[in-house]
Amino acid sequence: METAVQVMGIDAGGTMTDTFFVRGDGRFVVGKAQSNPQDESLAIFNSSEDALAHWKRTVDDVYPELVTCVYSGTAMLNRVVQRKGLDVGLICNKGFEHVHSMGRAIQSYLGYALEERIHLNTHRYDEPLVPLNRTRGVTERTDVQGTVVIPVREAEVRKATRELLDEGSKAIVICLLQSHKNGDSERQVRDIVRDELEKAGAEVPVFASVDYYPARKESHRMNTTILEAYAAEPSRQTLKKVSDRFKKHGAKFDLRVMATHGGTISWKASELARTIVSGPIGGVIGSKLLGETLGYDNIACSDIGGTSFDMALITKGNFAIAADPDMARLVLSLPLVTMDSVGAGAGSFVRIDPYSGSIKLGPDSAGYRVGTCWPESGLDTVSVSDCHVVLGYLNPDNFLGGAIKLDVERARQHIKEQIADPLGLKVEDAAAGVIELLDLQLREYLRSNVAAKGYSPTDFVCFSYGGAGPVHTYGYSEGLGFKDVIVPAWAAGFSAFGCACADFEYRYDKSVDLAVPQNGSPEDKRNAARAIQQGWEELAAKVVEEFKINGFDAKDVILRPGFRMQYMGQLNDLEIVSPIHSAASEGDWDKMVETFEETYSRVYASAARSPELGFSVTGVIMRGTVVTQKPVLPEDPEEGPEPPAAARLGTRKFYRHKKWVDATLWKMEDLKPGNEITGPAIIESDATTFVVPDGFATTLDKHRLFHLRETGSKVSH
Repeated sequence: METAVQVMGIDAGGTMTDTFFVRGDGRFVVGKAQSNPQDESLAIFNSSEDALAHWKRTVDDVYPELVTCVYSGTAMLNRVVQRKGLDVGLICNKGFEHVHSMGRAIQSYLGYALEERIHLNTHRYDEPLVPLNRTRGVTERTDVQGTVVIPVREAEVRKATRELLDEGSKAIVICLLQSHKNGDSERQVRDIVRDELEKAGAEVPVFASVDYYPARKESHRMNTTILEAYAAEPSRQTLKKVSDRFKKHGAKFDLRVMATHGGTISWKASELARTIVSGPIGGVIGSKLLGETLGYDNIACSDIGGTSFDMALITKGNFAIAADPDMARLVLSLPLVTMDSVGAGAGSFVRIDPYSGSIKLGPDSAGYRVGTCWPESGLDTVSVSDCHVVLGYLNPDNFLGGAIKLDVERARQHIKEQIADPLGLKVEDAAAGVIELLDLQLREYLRSNVAAKGYSPTDFVCFSYGGAGPVHTYGYSEGLGFKDVIVPAWAAGFSAFGCACADFEYRYDKSVDLAVPQNGSPEDKRNAARAIQQGWEELAAKVVEEFKINGFDAKDVILRPGFRMQYMGQLNDLEIVSPIHSAASEGDWDKMVETFEETYSRVYASAARSPELGFSVTGVIMRGTVVTQKPVLPEDPEEGPEPPAAARLGTRKFYRHKKWVDATLWKMEDLKPGNEITGPAIIESDATTFVVPDGFATTLDKHRLFHLRETGSKVSH
């Protein structure tokens, strides 16, 4: 009897849809299929079939066995970027109707390089999610202390609701000033709007920011609540389709989605905007679990897909969480795992800048269409993948396990016309130059990100994954001096693996403003502790409520309180996991300060501490989890350094450092733990290609992780 399959992870990216299945004994398989923006459920089905074929099983056998399934994808983000969401109406304070379209002004240059940020003529405003004709201001004012100074004028709210309906609003969002301090007015407006909609017989959902994101910073809160209506509601339909297809094949589990804070929530959760970016986060969660198993504290995570290079740092076993990040050129108030992204990946387009004559990569990309090397792509602009194919890195007959065939000659022709001839280079040298340029950009990016946190790469292990990670690992890690460079055999499905590692977790945040001087009185400390406790209790009730919707009892939920604290006079706060479960006394306050100071010294440096003015708590946090099955790393017996003859597939010509060499080809699945491969070599699997050039060697360990190292026998340039 085969062990039942228990866990499934899904990463529906812009280029590929990966699936990851884990059996009860911890064994796993990875599947891949081309993404299908029209019907995600179909791409997931195809990818599942691809994975389960390795175990000679089918979707109909396996879906009914699954205990849990976690989805992550880019559909919601793409919906925002392409402005294809619901028509939303907005009610705000009178006189503040333009706040949303102004975007705090910083939205006009988000995502731009420094040289473009400093010139006003390169700034631009995107179309606002809600246009002015569907925005209405109503008279009301709550002051910064939370006192209602001008009460809501009911007649104005009713009139605004009718006008928004006439303008074709399919959802209504309410966001009033200071509602995170006192939500009474906003709730009152919400109830009047619902009443008016009922009278009009209109079934339109209403979103009040106080019910979703009671956090300070108007633009952030407004954007996030609008997203909930604009993008999350339509995404719920996508997820329903995915869930329905699972049920059609006998599945009994409840589909969960990866959230921005690194936990997973149900697709039925009230706050679905928390899943706006989920794919890359899976990789960070997977890296953290891997690090814990292997005993690594400091990890540089690097994920290369078709469209971007995403990186995150895990320091002392933890990743940082940003409270008000930006995403798709919008400022948001969502807790988001801190990640940095460069818009350059394996599918990025390559062009020559007409002014400087230099090569430019991206920011646009071929996405699931790969490049001109795929004759059916309909593309004629060269992409990075075309350079890979011409240089012999990729096998044109085994891309996606042979599902699509690539045309090397076609790619050569396009590179010759668009890049090589204008620069007066041979085709190979032009293609090699593109790859070196991309590797250099990524290497610089990785190095500067580690250095900016006050660390050196020698303190870190680098994890490299994503469908295109292993093709570039040697290039962007070379010479940085990482302690170790690791490529998982399942690199292509690593984000989906991370989803399967994530806790079933709900998290709620709330802004507070509490300040206590350095030598504050016992009374001050007690009051602050009590206010924090009150916030925790309020959020805990919300967390438990969400789990009840998913059929869990309050007693199944493990609650973990947290808070955000900063030194008074400083601008940035830090998220802290609370050392205590409830707060009431001055001693409790002191414990919280002590934990904050320890964390601060770890993130920055102990010399940077500045407690002179005292401490301020800016927000309270409550996370709740229930226990779920996680993948276990495989452990295979070591079989010595010599790879089995069956794993050798022959050789392929491979161009680097101005010459062609014969690279030995290996089949990844047939290599055994302990095997050592010395470059030049290419290790192929259906889902990814791992390049080991001259001057590098790699060893496979018992967990099926490849360790890449520089051997120093470099060919001179």
